[in-house]
Amino acid sequence: MDTSRGTQPPEAEVVVLDYGLGNLRSVTRGLERAGAAVRIEDDPEAIWAADGVILPGVGAFGDGMENAGPFREDLLEAAAVGRPILGICLGMQMLLTSSEEADRAGQGDVQGLDLVPGRNVKFRGDLKIPHMGWNQLDLTRSHPVIEGIDGEYAYFVHSYYADPEDSDSILARSDYGVEFPAVITNEGQNVIGTQFHPEKSGETGLRLLRNFVDFVAD
Repeated sequence: MDTSRGTQPPEAEVVVLDYGLGNLRSVTRGLERAGAAVRIEDDPEAIWAADGVILPGVGAFGDGMENAGPFREDLLEAAAVGRPILGICLGMQMLLTSSEEADRAGQGDVQGLDLVPGRNVKFRGDLKIPHMGWNQLDLTRSHPVIEGIDGEYAYFVHSYYADPEDSDSILARSDYGVEFPAVITNEGQNVIGTQFHPEKSGETGLRLLRNFVDFVAD
């Protein structure tokens, strides 16, 4: 697969949201390799000046929702009008309605974005957590952003996973003692979330980011 963009002009402008909990530089480099013009922004208004939006994230659900509070209304409005949004790791979990992590931290009233109705739950049993390492992707539905990654391996670091109310929200699964959603989408299919880190997943991650850039540019 040729992932080189040469001297071609960027096909899409993508904004990476900076709310204090994200691996911004690695995500930015991955998007640039995928052919996008990328800006890191901490101003919610920047959502409207971009073709697509990245919601990265590492850390706890409650902290994520608190820090991303200033972006909430703009993200919801952008999703409602069809703006492409990609949530990564914690950013994916924030797309859901709620999380057991907030309950365990005594923050049960913390509400996610509710773009994908459902709840984040903790791995059960004697599984070592966080789940950290490479796992295979099993696509369950078609979507332009996941084209060409069926059966490939991606890099995960997480203790909680998404449990959407509607199984049609699940685009890909993986397995860590239990099957869990690796990629999800909203009803309009313009909001996508990956539990794995594309920016740390080699050619698989670059393919997904390239797909997202193409999706944004269409």
